[in-house]
Amino acid sequence: MTGAPAVSTPPPALRPGDTVAVTAPAGPADSMLLYDGLSVLRSWDLRVRVMPHVTDEHLGHLAGTDRQRARDLQLAWQDPQVRAVFCARGGYGSQRMVDLLDWDLMAAAGPKVLVGSSDITALHAAFADRLHLTTLHAPMPATAVFTRSARTADHLHTLLFDPDSVRSLPVPLPALAAGRAEGVLAGGNASLLASSAGTGDTPVPDGCLLVLEEIGEKPYRLDRILTQLLRAGLLQRAAAVILGDFTDCGPPEEVRSVLTDRLAGLDVPVAAGLPAGHGPVQLSVPLGTPARLEASTAPGGSRLTLLRSPLHTDGRKPSPCAS
Repeated sequence: MTGAPAVSTPPPALRPGDTVAVTAPAGPADSMLLYDGLSVLRSWDLRVRVMPHVTDEHLGHLAGTDRQRARDLQLAWQDPQVRAVFCARGGYGSQRMVDLLDWDLMAAAGPKVLVGSSDITALHAAFADRLHLTTLHAPMPATAVFTRSARTADHLHTLLFDPDSVRSLPVPLPALAAGRAEGVLAGGNASLLASSAGTGDTPVPDGCLLVLEEIGEKPYRLDRILTQLLRAGLLQRAAAVILGDFTDCGPPEEVRSVLTDRLAGLDVPVAAGLPAGHGPVQLSVPLGTPARLEASTAPGGSRLTLLRSPLHTDGRKPSPCAS
């Protein structure tokens, strides 16, 4: 297994009037949440295409069969009018369909923006490995936080339409280990990264700033996930670790103790408190973008600075956020 390219290609930023597609590579979207999320996207002056199987159910937890979900994503990505593909929600299922995609045709379609998080972590790794693209670990339209947290939606809007203005991301809690490191942002959901080990994709590229977040995993299960990542040699690739939200994972002090125990041996900076993942505020993280982390154990937390615009602007004018 080899590391992904040092820096991914930034796709073009969006502008008013662009067409975007919404697809569901994992679980089916709730119709009401999807309706609300589409309203937000349209308020950004985007034309929205919803792929056919977004609300379908298969086996009780998948948005259609593997081939249907893969075809939806494939067709959305290949559509020359589509500038970005939003994953409707997470859940489970991206790993089941990722190898059904025709990656040569995906590459020929040119750089576009992929937006998603949680289970979409598997796609982020595949897009980095196979398309060498910057992708956005970001909130998804068929989730409650997308419409109920103005800060969440505004941050994604800014990153999509005015990426040059996004210079840093907040990491406000005291670090687990101080230090300074540079590398591309990578990672996402910890359990998805662990289950991607041995799949052929590289969930943790060499020298990256590794973002980790999780939901609903008790401390002993977090221990197991991190131990798997350690035994697979994946955590050892990171130049630093940035901890996002660990939502509903147990008492914070117990979670922090497990994280400290499992990550201390890496001897790299470990920052904490990035509001990304499954929390009440979910900021967008441009994976593949080079960044600098200055991790501090002081009460003010750490500084995470982006060293390049997350998306390519090419003179595009930013639009005001209408959400």
